[in-house]
Amino acid sequence: MTYAHPAVAAPSAPALPTIPVKEIAPFLMFGGLLIVIAFYFIGVEQGAFSLVGGTYLHEFVHDGRHLLGFPCH
Repeated sequence: MTYAHPAVAAPSAPALPTIPVKEIAPFLMFGGLLIVIAFYFIGVEQGAFSLVGGTYLHEFVHDGRHLLGFPCH
């Protein structure tokens, strides 16, 4: 049996690195922009707000619209 000597300190855990907000802000804004664009095309792209002519885009994202709870007909 071995016993730890009371004068010997246990090793401390390494400090976690910090990430400055200035460094991740562009990535967060780009990701947010992609989410807003995807939300538009899945949820709003039809009828009076349509940027793309025809119904091809609507039919392409049709099942996704219903999965996310958007009514479309």
